[in-house]
Amino acid sequence: MTGAVRDVSAPPWAGLARFPLAVGPTPLVRAPRLEAALGLGPTLVKRDDLLGFGVAGNKTRPLEFLIGAAVAQGARVFVTGGGPGSNFCAAAAMAARAAGLACELHVWGDPRSANLALATAAGATLVPTGGTVREQVDEQIATRVRQLGDSAYGVPRGGSTALGAVGFAAGAAEVAAQLDTLDVRPGLIALPVGSGGSVAGLLAGLAAVGLDVPVLGVSVSRPLEEIRAKVDDLAAGCAALLGTAAPDPAQLTMVDARGPGFGSATDRERMHAREALWAEGLLLDETYGAEALSAVVDLVDRPAGPVLWWHTGGLLPAFGSILKGPA
Repeated sequence: MTGAVRDVSAPPWAGLARFPLAVGPTPLVRAPRLEAALGLGPTLVKRDDLLGFGVAGNKTRPLEFLIGAAVAQGARVFVTGGGPGSNFCAAAAMAARAAGLACELHVWGDPRSANLALATAAGATLVPTGGTVREQVDEQIATRVRQLGDSAYGVPRGGSTALGAVGFAAGAAEVAAQLDTLDVRPGLIALPVGSGGSVAGLLAGLAAVGLDVPVLGVSVSRPLEEIRAKVDDLAAGCAALLGTAAPDPAQLTMVDARGPGFGSATDRERMHAREALWAEGLLLDETYGAEALSAVVDLVDRPAGPVLWWHTGGLLPAFGSILKGPA
């Protein structure tokens, strides 16, 4: 690979509290059968669906630092939340349990879902908002943390804080080392974007290790202007927390993949998810994975190097979609 990455044997996040959860590094593999099935150029897949903690996928990365901070604070309750399809809720419940913390989840919408069933199986207490307004979750979390004081550690939906983004900054260093070993430089890194923490941490981490590769963020939840502002803010905050160089905003391009709405894939996206299953045995959910892969398939300008598609997980809702059958 042209230009070796910077040495991160003493990474900038080493001084932060971290509760070990992940089994990594996760594999970085070529997907030749998927390339043939979908007419793609060289495609690498970062298998964060195999992070090894429950079925938490990439949510494991921020939770290592968020749970670490909660334990360091001496908190007894981890307070967060989301919606029925939230992968983060289930992951947070399992992570809190592993660390010996109670978990309180404030949830919007119908709480009868596979992810929230897993959360309750892990011992979490669900507190429904009684409505369908997602923003109300963060309001309730803030109120509850004020009530409980230092005994609680509160995290907004998706774990998207500057500290949570550190988990994906560490992931960026992980993949940079793998690319260096393979002597491969990708032309593009693509990943889905919900609340923004993963792509923000990726940008901060790439800047920290000196890997200047374009990033494609596939927004599945928020309008581009709104999520772009949040990502830029989180990336700058993450870099400041690490004491590393701020990422270049020009490194990131974003596309709008909200389609029929959050959690709903188009027929074309479902077809791409089916091809991923048939060709490579990859399970893609209809909220993040199918949309991100479709964005890779539909790239207008093909990069000179391989596309690195970050498979973030979502295994439980992916299996739920299979059980549900065609829309």
